[in-house]
Amino acid sequence: INSMECKQRLKWLTLAMICPIIAGAPSSMSKRDGSCPKENLNITGGTFVLSNGYSHGSLLRYIFQSRHCQNEHWTSKTKIIKTPECKKITCPNPRVFKNGEVIPYKEKYYVNDTTTYSCHTDYTFRGSAVRVCKPNGKWSGSTPICGRDSDHCPDPGVPPGSSRTGDMFNIDDKVTYNCERPLTLIGSKVRVCLDGGQWSGTEPQCYANFTYDTPEEASEAFSSSLKTNLAVEKEEQKGRKITLDEGGKLDIYIAVDASDSIDEKDFDNAKITIKMLLDKISYYPVSPNYEILMFATDVTPIIKMNNFKMQKPSLLDIFKEMDDFTYEKKGDKTGTNIAQVYSTIEESMSIEELNNATAFSETQHIIILFSDGHANMGGKPKPKVDSIKRLVIKNDPKREKKLDLYVFGVGEDVNQEDVNGLVSQRDQEKYFFKLQDLTKVQQMFDDMIGTVSILHPKLMQL
Repeated sequence: INSMECKQRLKWLTLAMICPIIAGAPSSMSKRDGSCPKENLNITGGTFVLSNGYSHGSLLRYIFQSRHCQNEHWTSKTKIIKTPECKKITCPNPRVFKNGEVIPYKEKYYVNDTTTYSCHTDYTFRGSAVRVCKPNGKWSGSTPICGRDSDHCPDPGVPPGSSRTGDMFNIDDKVTYNCERPLTLIGSKVRVCLDGGQWSGTEPQCYANFTYDTPEEASEAFSSSLKTNLAVEKEEQKGRKITLDEGGKLDIYIAVDASDSIDEKDFDNAKITIKMLLDKISYYPVSPNYEILMFATDVTPIIKMNNFKMQKPSLLDIFKEMDDFTYEKKGDKTGTNIAQVYSTIEESMSIEELNNATAFSETQHIIILFSDGHANMGGKPKPKVDSIKRLVIKNDPKREKKLDLYVFGVGEDVNQEDVNGLVSQRDQEKYFFKLQDLTKVQQMFDDMIGTVSILHPKLMQL
């Protein structure tokens, strides 16, 4: 953040800390009322306020964070927030480079710092020989690798900021990655050498809390993956085969976080982004079916999958339903129940399988979630995602490509670690996108089709 913005945040935080916030509460609450305990609520260096005492439904709010009274317990504890400070952006440590040399050899690498890579004798170089530290906290180009190419799978390398255990690359050999603290691992922690000479999962990356994807990076990765499912026969995507014919079946589930952790601007931008996505997809030869959900404490369907297939609404009909669901309409439901979102999607999928098991088996399923990943009720969402995987993939590795799970990180504080468990992980593909400003996502969809398209009138009004 720039110095002016930093000073403003420091001023705001100082005022917030010194202003006394007094939370009153009844002296006693009946267990029948589902009241929550008064103990273990204080936060070091901060304070809290209750929206309705200690009764059921009351919101316990800290500086930047919230806890919700649910089933006579407070939801997960808030993290202690440190005083914000301005620091220069750095890129992950490139000195983890193996079997070669990186120049210059420095303790830290800042924006615009350039590094060059070379291999020791008898090693073959792959990747980018020159990399530049970018303003988004990532290195340009691809991971440099020095390998012998003598094993069944190529050397998977060691991405900047990470460490790797495992130096054998034959069939069924595993490599395990970890990121230096306080970086978060995005991608696959464990990768396995497969029969076909490829590694399972996705190459890991180490993200700092300030790391984000540029629109160009996200556009290339997302459109490449999505085009594969939309039967773009007029252009090859780096040699990848098209998996869905023009008569194929495609079900797309889209969910948007409408909780208080997502501000109104990001919520409205997410709706506009969805409209742009649907509009762009409409120009492909495939006609997908949709389920669109808004969620906070509860899940509100804009359109359900079975209703879409029966009613076949137009895009304008869908856009009108989305316009009718405003940020204010969600009321005081301030929770973020991501687990319930995936449960709702699984229920819809189960209905589709019951209606026509053969068609369900042949269908490509795509789930796209817009959220900051901070679930504060309903339990962990990952078990729900695992349940969806079992339903679609049915423990058959050949069916893994029948399910694509995407997450777009929305907001300034994205729970990167938890979100990483909600996305698909496949070699040379990316399913988690963390963007600095959601409005920049919208330009991604302008690049999805080479020809110029005219947006629907309803979309243009937004």
